[in-house]
Amino acid sequence: MNRYLIRNATAIMTGQSGDKARSPVSDIRIENGVITEMGTGLRPAPAEQQLDADGCVIYPGFVNTHHHLFQSLLKGIPSGIHLTLSPWLQAVPFSYRRGFDEKRLRIAARIGLVELMRSGCTTVADHHYLFQPGQDFDAAAILFEEARTLGMRFMLLRGGATVTRKLEEHERLQQATETLDQMLASVQATASHFHQNGPLAMSKVAVAPTSVHVSLPTQELKEVARAARSMGLRLHSHMSESVAYIEHCRERFDCLPIEYLARNEWLGPDVWLAHLVHLSPAEIRMLSETRTGLAHCPQSNARLADGIAPATMLARMGAPVGMGVDGAASNEAADMISELHFAWLLHRAQAGTLARARPEGHGEEGGDATTVEQIIHWASQSGAQMLGFDGVGHLAPGMAADLAVYALDDPRYFGLHDLAIGPIVSGGRPPIKWLLCNGKIILENDKPMGLDLRLLGLQAKNEVQALLTL
Repeated sequence: MNRYLIRNATAIMTGQSGDKARSPVSDIRIENGVITEMGTGLRPAPAEQQLDADGCVIYPGFVNTHHHLFQSLLKGIPSGIHLTLSPWLQAVPFSYRRGFDEKRLRIAARIGLVELMRSGCTTVADHHYLFQPGQDFDAAAILFEEARTLGMRFMLLRGGATVTRKLEEHERLQQATETLDQMLASVQATASHFHQNGPLAMSKVAVAPTSVHVSLPTQELKEVARAARSMGLRLHSHMSESVAYIEHCRERFDCLPIEYLARNEWLGPDVWLAHLVHLSPAEIRMLSETRTGLAHCPQSNARLADGIAPATMLARMGAPVGMGVDGAASNEAADMISELHFAWLLHRAQAGTLARARPEGHGEEGGDATTVEQIIHWASQSGAQMLGFDGVGHLAPGMAADLAVYALDDPRYFGLHDLAIGPIVSGGRPPIKWLLCNGKIILENDKPMGLDLRLLGLQAKNEVQALLTL
């Protein structure tokens, strides 16, 4: 059994909020996958491997609450690089999804998971929606297997649709849809095999129609929500990413998107939604009052010119907020550190745009609208709670030993007065000395255990070339 004593850390950020965000100690003892003790000057125990974290800072393993791993082979596609959401969907994921067989999906998932690992991520919720009748491979099993091989916690957000949306009407973009019975039977089979309850679970499943306002007819929304809850599964979907969501819901349902979800039992503490950029004050209140969560994807929302989600306001009003990297095809990377750095700057900039000259306004107030500690909290404890991973997400005795030891020995970090915040405020990607998940070292000196990164790079290059022939 793996037993570790991590000693001499310069700083430890716990992932908790408020006064508990920073730990005053320097050592962490780990046994049986769990943190058993935190202190300073802890004495080594027999058969305990010591890890010297001198000069390093320790963070909780990050929790990515919304991703699309298959898009790891669709970065920087020229035809979509300057497009907004709707035409981008047609030019990139809808155009290339037919090219993802078992082999290609496996390689894409491996690339995305490794990239996330190397930025300190230990838990990934992947919104996979490439499911159709007659598929000759089990996409869910492939994703769980790749995460398990790398030693990461994984949650499948089981996407899909029972209707063809308007954006997919062109013959080249169409994909066969499932019936509702097929979708729910598949979810139940996947959940019975992979979904784990209780503390320290390594794998989970959620029911996640791709964009619920267009992926299901109205009469199926309540049935899907009730089926998910009867199976003990959470609910997830894209929502209010662009103004097109508002236009569609007004035209078809004579209401706003969040109002539509409320009518159909799609709000609550067991629901979290990706993006939520365009919300009315009334919708923000509805989300907060029902404790419906946000998977905040700021880089993707900026890249696709969607806008900025009101994450800070939702958090202040009591709605859970987690961080999501989204797909690499709308992000050109899958890096939690860059996502958090961008989020920290973005919300400070947003506060500045709202500043007004005195006496009418508040001058330059608002620079602390989002603190580093809050960003880390969103990306760890808050995200884990939102996904339902009990005992995971922050650093304290009794919690899962999911953590990253960052070595801040690059000139980028020289001169920092507060090394604890370096990984977030200085940008870039600090090298990881050790990444642990469930108390096991899964990455050491930036290298995943047992994986040839050079070979993975060659495989990626070959698959990109093959996709260009589609």
